[in-house]
Amino acid sequence: MKSLWNDNEASRCESELDLRVYSSRLLGSDPSLALHGGGNTSVKITEPDLFGEAEEILYVKGSGWDLATIESAGFTPVRMAHLLKLAQLDFLSDNEMVNQLKTHQTLASAPTASVEAILHAVLPYKYVDHTHADAIVTITNTEDGEARIRNLYGDRLVVIPYVMPGFDLARMVAERFPREAHEGTLGMVLMNHGLFTFGDNAQVSYERMIRLVDEAESYLRTQNAWELVPTAEETEIDSQSIATLRRSISDVAGFPVILQSHRTEAEMSFCQRPDLAEISQRGPATPDHVIRTKQLPMLGNEVMDYVLAYQQYFEAYAGNARTPVEMLDPAPRVVVDPVLGMLSVGKNSREADIVADIYRHTMEIIQRAESLGGWQALPARDIFEVEYWELEQAKLRKAGATAPFQGEVALVTGAASGIGRACVESLLNRGAAVVGLDLDSAIAYQHDSTAFLGITCDVTDSQAIVSALQQTVLRFGGLDMLVLNAGIFPGGCPVAELTSETWRQVMQVNLDANLQLLRESYALLKQAPTGGRVVVIGSKNIAAPGQGAAAYSASKAALNQLARVTALEWAGDGIRINSLHPDAVFDTSIWTEEVLAARAAHYGLSVDAYKKRNLLKTEITSR
Repeated sequence: MKSLWNDNEASRCESELDLRVYSSRLLGSDPSLALHGGGNTSVKITEPDLFGEAEEILYVKGSGWDLATIESAGFTPVRMAHLLKLAQLDFLSDNEMVNQLKTHQTLASAPTASVEAILHAVLPYKYVDHTHADAIVTITNTEDGEARIRNLYGDRLVVIPYVMPGFDLARMVAERFPREAHEGTLGMVLMNHGLFTFGDNAQVSYERMIRLVDEAESYLRTQNAWELVPTAEETEIDSQSIATLRRSISDVAGFPVILQSHRTEAEMSFCQRPDLAEISQRGPATPDHVIRTKQLPMLGNEVMDYVLAYQQYFEAYAGNARTPVEMLDPAPRVVVDPVLGMLSVGKNSREADIVADIYRHTMEIIQRAESLGGWQALPARDIFEVEYWELEQAKLRKAGATAPFQGEVALVTGAASGIGRACVESLLNRGAAVVGLDLDSAIAYQHDSTAFLGITCDVTDSQAIVSALQQTVLRFGGLDMLVLNAGIFPGGCPVAELTSETWRQVMQVNLDANLQLLRESYALLKQAPTGGRVVVIGSKNIAAPGQGAAAYSASKAALNQLARVTALEWAGDGIRINSLHPDAVFDTSIWTEEVLAARAAHYGLSVDAYKKRNLLKTEITSR
């Protein structure tokens, strides 16, 4: 591990808080130190209060901010004098601690301070850095982890046994650190949790962190516990099993979830370990990750048995929680299986991405700790207490209402332009994960969102359709909504001049391709947690065809009948089919300038007048 400190960049910082932001971002840029917001930092600054009197303020990372992208506004200013008084109390409930932090911050608009604010306050240094460094966690999460840490660092670090984050931990540090620290103290290790470093300036605190973690990584190398050589057997992708698993997890969770598949060689190698069923159950790498990384191996395809077994595991500990258990969520966050690989679960695609990133690091930590002498995480009861900690439950309650389509998956054809593109944007805005298919290769880059997957696809290619649905399942876990929008409209042509080639081409795109999409999607739509839905984009030409549009009108009429019959056949599976018949929507790819000019001329209108050929004389857009 190397220092990223740059004197030129640091010199542009205009204040101590700016330096705090700069060095925090350096830490956050390395996922092995601070993954997805993990860890926290602080700086103590003396500044005048409203009356001009000097007051020492702790600026500590606010809840919800990520060290990788944190700004000055992400640090919460809290009065140091009050924090030090709190540290002297014998007892302080978690909710009252948060209340005290909130009521003694000097900026009402600032986020809620980190639950480790009191801990930062009692450490007598200007700058304090805290990370969940993978190398440190690897060493501490072994059977003789404390002895290894002490042998490695000697008396340069104060070692604190595991205590659940919050007031109890701050109280212990307040009592032990002054007794054990000395002039040569460089940092503090919290067992099963992470590493603290500190200093009188930002560079010293940051570079101490880098140096100490580098020593831990070097130690793991000398113990042959660093390099991981993945070996995995290839397995076939079973889309239906994944969709069935997603449905089962959604049923247990009580809402639709995104289920992402991860099948790199490193991920499959871990999932195919012979001791997977045992080693994956010892707990998370740090208590900060427990909310996101519930796991239990799914052996074979006994999907529902697996989910129920997990539910029973957590219910067994519900009565032992130190606080009342509310909003109990027994649904797993990670599934590991020798055939399916590693699957991450989230309420949305971003959450599933974060879960996957955390568990990738967890897999590395587990394997390195096992090579070092045996992976050993916190006891199950400690894990449960963090999982259903009253502060974590408060976060869930605060999250409130969700987007209407959160956790659901939609597939839209003809998604690069016009009505298809408008559908994609609307679905994304309503919380859905969306797969867009289009001939235009630009579809792959249409939306910079983890919730969007753009696939270049010719819907008349049967293998391409099968592949697209498989990619949909691997990326998001299943399919809830299907929008059949792709279509072509050849230029106006009288029946007497209509070629068989044009006729077949229109039927192939507007009718045949949609038949295959319906047929191939059926098994997935049956597994939709809230019922499958299909929207067929038809046309007003079904009821009122125009001259010169025989092929298009006939194809849309046939598609409409296909939708009607499908609705009759699939109703028993809870799948509903609806057809929408737009008229005069011209900002779509089928309305080329040539076609638009020809149709306008047919009616003896200008193009502008033709676009507004409705009662309100208003152009109708795809949106």
